[in-house]
Amino acid sequence: MILCFPEVSVTASLISFLIAITILTLTPGFDTALILRTSAANGWRKAAMTALGINLGCLVWGAAVGFGLGALLLASELAYNLLKIAGAIYLLWLGLGLLRHPRSSLVTPETDKSNSQGYGAFFMKGFLGNLLNPKVGVFYVSFLPQFIPADASVALWSIAMAATHDVIGLSWAAVLIASTQFFAGHLRRPAVMKIMDRLTGLVFIGFAARLALSRR
Repeated sequence: MILCFPEVSVTASLISFLIAITILTLTPGFDTALILRTSAANGWRKAAMTALGINLGCLVWGAAVGFGLGALLLASELAYNLLKIAGAIYLLWLGLGLLRHPRSSLVTPETDKSNSQGYGAFFMKGFLGNLLNPKVGVFYVSFLPQFIPADASVALWSIAMAATHDVIGLSWAAVLIASTQFFAGHLRRPAVMKIMDRLTGLVFIGFAARLALSRR
């Protein structure tokens, strides 16, 4: 007699994970704010690079969990706090930059520093914003193992689930970018751009404060 309980377990794990990670992806956060702002101010191509950077960060965290490195954040208070402080400082720097130098118009690349930045700079902005957030690491450490079937490869499943998260994340990023581009004409008005940059700066500073004051 052949039993099929392992396959049922795997299927149940996959369905549960897909539902949970989709809900979490759609929940607004720093990543959403960064993609929306980049799409409106710098165009869909640079927003797409930002989204790729964010999702590479997720993949790195998934690999870290799979190979046991992510557990360091749970075991070491020092490691967690150092990464938390670095992430908070980075978000604060981004937020203050938008508050101090909000864009008021679409100018030429020669006179606008943000437009003169290459695609790699926007990729790294998304990547670092994700990688320097220890809450993402702690989330992956506590979240992913719940959906790994018994006797399965932790490394393989962790990376596969992180990759699945990337697919969902990139799909949602495409929706965000497309919706922003639809209203691009209105969003790029001088007054709207200045307000948008300042509001985004405040959001980034808020995320920095929340990260700095957070506990595991």
